[in-house]
Amino acid sequence: MATGRWLMLLTASALRMAVLPAAAQNNSFRPDYVLVASEEEVRINCQTRRSVVVNGTYPGPSIHLREGQTTWIRVYNRIPDQNFTMHWHGLAQRAAPFSDGTPLVSQWPIPPNRFFDYEVTPEVGDAGTYFYHSHVGFQQATAHGALIVDDAREVPYQYDDDVLLLLGDYFSTSDAYIEDTLLGDPYWWPGEPDALTLAGHSGTHAPAGGNATDETCRPFIIDVEPDKVYRLRAVGRTVLSLVKMGFEDHDSFEVIEADGEYTLPVSVDHIQVAPGERYSYLFKTKSKAELDRKGKTLFWVRLETRDRRAQVNGYALLRYKTDGGEEEKLPTALPGTPPVELGMNVRDYLEYKLEPLREEVREGFPTLDEVTRTVVIQVNHVMTHGNFTNSRFWGPVRWAQNGEVWMENVQAESGQEPYLIALYKGDTRAPNHQRALENGGFDRVSRTFTAMPGEVLDIVWESNSGPSGGFVFHPMHVHGEHVYDLGGGNGTYSAEDNERRLSSLSSNSGGRFVPARRDTSILHRYLAQRGPPNFTAGWRAWRIRVTEDNVGLWMLHCHIAHHALGGMNTVWAFGDREDILRSLGDPPYAEGYLEYGGSAFGDPDEDEYDYGYEDEYEDGYDDGYGEEYEDESERGRGGRGGRG
Repeated sequence: MATGRWLMLLTASALRMAVLPAAAQNNSFRPDYVLVASEEEVRINCQTRRSVVVNGTYPGPSIHLREGQTTWIRVYNRIPDQNFTMHWHGLAQRAAPFSDGTPLVSQWPIPPNRFFDYEVTPEVGDAGTYFYHSHVGFQQATAHGALIVDDAREVPYQYDDDVLLLLGDYFSTSDAYIEDTLLGDPYWWPGEPDALTLAGHSGTHAPAGGNATDETCRPFIIDVEPDKVYRLRAVGRTVLSLVKMGFEDHDSFEVIEADGEYTLPVSVDHIQVAPGERYSYLFKTKSKAELDRKGKTLFWVRLETRDRRAQVNGYALLRYKTDGGEEEKLPTALPGTPPVELGMNVRDYLEYKLEPLREEVREGFPTLDEVTRTVVIQVNHVMTHGNFTNSRFWGPVRWAQNGEVWMENVQAESGQEPYLIALYKGDTRAPNHQRALENGGFDRVSRTFTAMPGEVLDIVWESNSGPSGGFVFHPMHVHGEHVYDLGGGNGTYSAEDNERRLSSLSSNSGGRFVPARRDTSILHRYLAQRGPPNFTAGWRAWRIRVTEDNVGLWMLHCHIAHHALGGMNTVWAFGDREDILRSLGDPPYAEGYLEYGGSAFGDPDEDEYDYGYEDEYEDGYDDGYGEEYEDESERGRGGRGGRG
């Protein structure tokens, strides 16, 4: 059994299986969406892989939500020997922190053959591009899908249509193998991806003809019309790969959104996205006259990874649909040479260029003189025993933050309850700010960083070479409130130097430069070769104002799944017990959350709501909101009825 696949079939003594009554929701309750996690034989890259998927497909169905509207999403776990949770990546979840989907932080995981009703309420101002994914083990590599929050107000940019670019990476080896090698003794690297995917297509075989056994290894085709403006929504759903994406004979893109936040427009010539990141680009297509001059309607799209041991490539196709014209035949071979030249530099992409569009976000940026505390977190490999010799680790390897490793399976084996539940129960191991202040901001009892309302924090990630002397990039992700991304650089962080740099930048707004808010940004690798062991080179800095509105328990972690599995996670308590419980109120459904397998997770013997996702929910309501929902009763958008 893979050690990373924690909480699989746990004993009652380990997690005190609940003996609470059945779920309290009334019988009229129907969720707005139903997502079913199961382990299936799925086809990816023209190969069969046993994978955890959502609603039977890779990727899972897209979900559309609306700002200011509460949506209930029921998630079933139909995996017989694994637990499951679902995280709504990028959504703050301040209104329903039990629904953040972080096992042992916000909730117990969903046991096999049970379900959990997630309450998801994007706030006004949250319109943008997100995704959902499992937060257990390596499941997220295949158990994920896009999540779009539609604007409740007028969209600030005009375009004709949306195009979703959901990027993934494919590993032919099993989840169990990857987890076992990463967490084994000795540590062993399980390997780079076999392919990249775009909307589930790897593009490693020709679009037509050839020896492709099915469509999954052929290029994804992006259909557009001439002389229109499209919003390309690029979603970094890779678990390891930083991807560059270029379009043949098209090199003009305008960034208008990053991580669910509208930005002032910034022009770029290609797309780049790391695990966890999302961007929206305005893309103007060619006119019919331009296409006639070129004599073609098909253009290659090139995908390449960067900053890893080996480069992985793939292709898609941009296809123009024209009225009255004869459709160009699909190519029967991939290009002999790349049709797009993508540079090697990843560190300068949009760095110190993105600014918020919304005035209230700009005005909310705290200046350096408002910062009350700086928390520096150094990330590096550690070895519990053994050594690094002959370019190999001889012993187990973990990722540590200031020497602290946080792994879900280890926390589970120690009998830890989820932090939110520990707060409800008054557990003495719950986060304590006073204990943290006595230890540089880190509470060793609860193993959390803490902050209180009224503080303004600079959170600084620093990259250290560890025992091997090597560096890799880390896309760092924050749950809960988004942070102002102050930028990054080589060496170590100097607040004064960086503040001078920010002050020197010109702004498209006509006023001062204000960095964009993000939920994911990259701690880059600045040394191409190995350096000396335990050497620090590279930083990323965030700034956040802690208020009564964002108190809670939130994870901050690397979004490379391999690193998170190995311990590259931190848990933060914003506010003390009284602050957090006051923000939650006293919901009547709370007791069902307090035990693993409690009534909030449904009754496996009386599951009256398992009404067949195959028929009604397979497409995930991809059409959006409004007049498309002609039959409100069938779509289940009526009364909430209760909370599961």
